[in-house]
Amino acid sequence: MAEDALIAVVDDDKAFCDSMQRLLRSLGYSVAAFLSAADFLASPKRSHTACLVADVQMPAMTGIQLCRHLIETGHAIPTILITAYPDDGDRAKMRKLGVECYLRKPLVENELIGCLRSAFARGAAGRAAK
Repeated sequence: MAEDALIAVVDDDKAFCDSMQRLLRSLGYSVAAFLSAADFLASPKRSHTACLVADVQMPAMTGIQLCRHLIETGHAIPTILITAYPDDGDRAKMRKLGVECYLRKPLVENELIGCLRSAFARGAAGRAAK
């Protein structure tokens, strides 16, 4: 069941990470929060992550760079990118790469829920194909 799968939230804004953790847990999901892409990549939880929610604008490694890195290293995870500064060019590129959703902050809860359902469905289909 999707609610048993781990969602990793990667955002350099601690307050946003905390609020996302509370929201996702209230929806019944298991959540781990990371304040940087490097923290996420170094975590043993990375291999158990069923869905990644990452901020586009972060220092050192952006959410877009993180997503590309995971794809290039063969560790693609269904991903939802979030940003306070949406860019249609980035949105189009990321959708072509397979990013599930590209959402604007502040998040609309129903949009996020729809994206999570889609990401878990895609992840389940990918596991079944293996």
